[in-house]
Amino acid sequence: MSQVSSQDGVIVAIIDRFEKFRLPRALDIKAKVERGDCLDDSDIAHLKQVMDDAEDIKRFVDKRPDLQPLYMRAIALYQEITQKALENEQR
Repeated sequence: MSQVSSQDGVIVAIIDRFEKFRLPRALDIKAKVERGDCLDDSDIAHLKQVMDDAEDIKRFVDKRPDLQPLYMRAIALYQEITQKALENEQR
């Protein structure tokens, strides 16, 4: 398998995981914090895993400018969630 097709396969798997698992869970967590609720341990674990994944895939995204807008929107979503969660905790 060539280097390009191998990287494309990894990227397809990452996007698939994001669409099927990460994004739906993120949207659930976002709704939760928008209601004023605090994060529980599973929410925090999910967000930590997502941020770890984001660090891991950054090297692929850096090589694919077409993926950078999606990557940045996802990061912005998680930042929005964590900011609102922090506000909720401080109340």
